[in-house]
Amino acid sequence: MQLVVPNRAPLSSEELQRYSRHLILPEVGREGQERLKAAKVLLVGAGGLGSPVAIYLAAAGVGTIGMVDFDVVDASNLQRQVLHFTSDVGKPKLQSACEKLTALNPNLAFVGHETRLTTSNALEIVRGYDVVVDGTDNFPTRYLVNDACVLSKKPNVYGSIYRFDGMASVFAPHLGGPCYRCWYPEPPPAGAVPSCAEAGVIGVLPGVIGNIQATEAIKLILGAGEPLLGRLLRFNALAMSFREHRIPRDPNCPLCGPNPTIIELKEIPMTCSPDDISVEQLKAMRERKEDFVLVDVRDPDEFAVNEIAGSVKLPLPELPQRFGELPKSKLLVLHCKAGGRSARALKFLREQGYTRLRNLAGGITAWEQRCRD
Repeated sequence: MQLVVPNRAPLSSEELQRYSRHLILPEVGREGQERLKAAKVLLVGAGGLGSPVAIYLAAAGVGTIGMVDFDVVDASNLQRQVLHFTSDVGKPKLQSACEKLTALNPNLAFVGHETRLTTSNALEIVRGYDVVVDGTDNFPTRYLVNDACVLSKKPNVYGSIYRFDGMASVFAPHLGGPCYRCWYPEPPPAGAVPSCAEAGVIGVLPGVIGNIQATEAIKLILGAGEPLLGRLLRFNALAMSFREHRIPRDPNCPLCGPNPTIIELKEIPMTCSPDDISVEQLKAMRERKEDFVLVDVRDPDEFAVNEIAGSVKLPLPELPQRFGELPKSKLLVLHCKAGGRSARALKFLREQGYTRLRNLAGGITAWEQRCRD
């Protein structure tokens, strides 16, 4: 396999002792450990997947770990995001990550990118690294990571989690494998796939998938073993089973095929439905004092965590029995945590004869990130 990190960085006497269990492995040895020290790995996301990946890459001796994240630690993160502790609640995730990783391995160079990954900065950020690990939880960013990696010829170590199921693969057309678009050419419609915030996820699952991603990143750096190129590994925690599926390269892929039509980064909007409105539009409507009803369809325990002031609380499971409480004469703006459940609520209400309906794209998560005072 082509070496992803051809350079080496000398080891100190302290590092020789620290990595002694690596040095006796023929597949690693001193040369491999020096490649790990010279390597630069970018983690997109400091959450459920990014946490175990970062911890194990730091422990393994990866010399530079970059991390893209602009969020702060929330109490609801602690069930699965093991990089962050209770004392970190309210702290920027990058600050929390830097403190833990450098305490684990003081030889580490940590680079924080406290920004949203966009078409204007993705290529510049990705090009500074040897391997990219995708720990994102939404489709627009997932496609953006894939496209930036393909255009920059960087391997993309993919992972995703949902309830009790997880997946991992390596997308790298320049190494002979497919890209993410070979598997899914276009993102699904808004609301078609619930996020983990809406469907839930067992806390240990990101640990399993994140450690697989860390293993794949290390293998790519060492040039050892057989990476998950063209292979998708599925894990089911309830059955404690793994299955493997082949992902062939698409000869007509618009990104990595012989005649690509995607030759530059393009924004994939969070709003994929004509029924959606942005949080900025909602804020403007409130400032103009427009006559509408904001309906929160999250579960009752979520109401206690945060809310958009003035919203009517009507949990999605109760909607079939209580929808008559909502006026048909007014515009209804539905929201949940990220937009999936409210999209399903909109579909249900439309079937009951409601015509004035809008769904808040990105939900209360987007509101707190971009519009909270």
